[in-house]
Amino acid sequence: MHVHIGTDHAGFELKNRLVAALQNKGHEVTDHGAHAYDALDDYPPFCTDVGEAVVADAGSLGVVIGGSGNGEQIAANKVTGVRAALVWNEDTARLARQHNDANVISVGARQHSEDELESLIDLFLAEPFTGEERHQRRIDLMARYEETGGYGSDSAAAPTGA
Repeated sequence: MHVHIGTDHAGFELKNRLVAALQNKGHEVTDHGAHAYDALDDYPPFCTDVGEAVVADAGSLGVVIGGSGNGEQIAANKVTGVRAALVWNEDTARLARQHNDANVISVGARQHSEDELESLIDLFLAEPFTGEERHQRRIDLMARYEETGGYGSDSAAAPTGA
């Protein structure tokens, strides 16, 4: 699988370790930075670069890393077509793929050990989307809102207003 990965200074050392580990597991990895440690760098460009690459590269998945993973998830989700999930345990790693067909995982380098994070990323990458109609319907609703700013009148789940 092709994996796109990016981080700021908070996950710099972890990212470098993960690139090697993922390659050793047979994944093709594209490193979107940071390429040098800079304590003053900003995470949004690295995360949006990962998101744009994932959207452009059908079938690939992305990994964004930060101190907590929160901002990184938000930044990646600004890219149309990205479904980035903040993952903090095995269940959230599996469910992000099973139910949400998430295409980017966001993790916090300061929240877990490197071994734990590698395990969560491995789970995410290995887990397939179930394809169940209810999950796909929800993904389609989010995509419609992202594209149009609304859900459309044909959806039973469409909000009725404020």
